[in-house]
Amino acid sequence: MRGWVASEIWNHPHRYRAAQEKILAGLAGGHLKPVIARTFDGLEQIRAANEFLESNQQVGKVVVTL
Repeated sequence: MRGWVASEIWNHPHRYRAAQEKILAGLAGGHLKPVIARTFDGLEQIRAANEFLESNQQVGKVVVTL
């Protein structure tokens, strides 16, 4: 078993570039699809978004659009 640390990619430009290219290609090709748990519209819903995050009910990302 091996742990993963984000700095193993961020601190090495060649690894970061390779990871970025792979992710962008996967998104463009439709192979990677982000899961969005809930979307909140506007800064007036920031409190509700934070409360939703704190509830740990989300499966996927929480998006706040401005």
